[in-house]
Amino acid sequence: MSFIGMSGARLTRRAVVIGAAMTLGLAATPAVSQTIKIGMILTYSGRDAALGEQIDRAVNLYVKLHEKDLPPGVKVELIKRDDTGVNPDLAKRLAQELVLRDQVQILTGGQWTPNAMAVAALTKQAKVPFVTMTAGGSAVTLQSPYVVRTGWTLWQTSYPLGVWAAKQGWKNAYTVVSDFAPGHDGEAAFIKGFTEGGGTIAGSVRIALKTTDYLPYFQKVKDANPDVVYVFNPGGPQATAFMKAFDDVGIVKSKIKLIGPADITYDEELPNMGRSALGVVTLGQYSPAATRKSNLEFVAAWKKEYGADSVPTFFGMAGWDGMRAIFDAIKAQKGKIDPDATMKFLRSWSSPDSPRGPIRLDEAGDLVQNLYLRRVEEKNGVLVNIEFETVGQFGDPWKTFNKK
Repeated sequence: MSFIGMSGARLTRRAVVIGAAMTLGLAATPAVSQTIKIGMILTYSGRDAALGEQIDRAVNLYVKLHEKDLPPGVKVELIKRDDTGVNPDLAKRLAQELVLRDQVQILTGGQWTPNAMAVAALTKQAKVPFVTMTAGGSAVTLQSPYVVRTGWTLWQTSYPLGVWAAKQGWKNAYTVVSDFAPGHDGEAAFIKGFTEGGGTIAGSVRIALKTTDYLPYFQKVKDANPDVVYVFNPGGPQATAFMKAFDDVGIVKSKIKLIGPADITYDEELPNMGRSALGVVTLGQYSPAATRKSNLEFVAAWKKEYGADSVPTFFGMAGWDGMRAIFDAIKAQKGKIDPDATMKFLRSWSSPDSPRGPIRLDEAGDLVQNLYLRRVEEKNGVLVNIEFETVGQFGDPWKTFNKK
């Protein structure tokens, strides 16, 4: 494996090299060896590096445990790049470098929707399969026929949550989301589900990703006194900052209910949120506290590799299943990666025993998976997300609603 952080000056020099190669007419050529090169772009630095680390750890663990299952003589080489956060221009340049210079046969990672959109557009020209592991904006898989996603969409989690919220007898809701594409999707999905069930929207606010002072926003929410607040943020440390601010303005201890997708009670951050997160209900596709046999085995392997205090989150889960899909595609082609054959295989790929339950990719390139209602509870002195109801299996409802 190799990892190269991309400082500004270094990136500029590499961009020049790539540009020179293109000028000379050098084109990507298929690798001839039995080493499959996989380019992985994640956030390895900055405030949100912990999210990228989850995916990275899951990928590394899958390769360590399953490389022996590849066809004889076939190896994988992971070539890693750091997008430093939401930065679509940098993500696109890194993908260009991976394809043109490193001649990777598969791209993966795709942590952020804006970055994944930029990389996806590139794969349409380069004809390189792209297994994006998170990036919850619905439009990502529409950018290229060479894209599938092993994570989730905000429509997938937030539309059913709106339907469920209306059934709880809550009459009015306030929506609070981070101001980027997944937040916009989550807001629209929840509002559609909630209002179709007879609910009304008391107000909505979008908060810039770089904002650190949430109190003025949340005080307005409290003053509106809704029955329920739908919340979305990207998870990680931002989830803790949101939860503590809700506690500081008095919403946590009021009659107002907080709900949202799994991001807002991000498993790794529960110790930092403390008791302010107790009782918060989320809808998500995975919890490390789930008692499915396949999950118990996965969590045990994770803790053996990374320590007893480390837990895999749904970001790690998406990385684990994404790597399994890639490995299955390699095995199906006996180590000879053909882009179109790879995509044909991936669009009908399934895994009946994923730690999150049975999953499959659909024709749109999105994952069809179980969604679980989860509630933060204290178990053996530790806060965990307990799955208490399986809502059903869902693909991406946005594509169903907008099917032409």
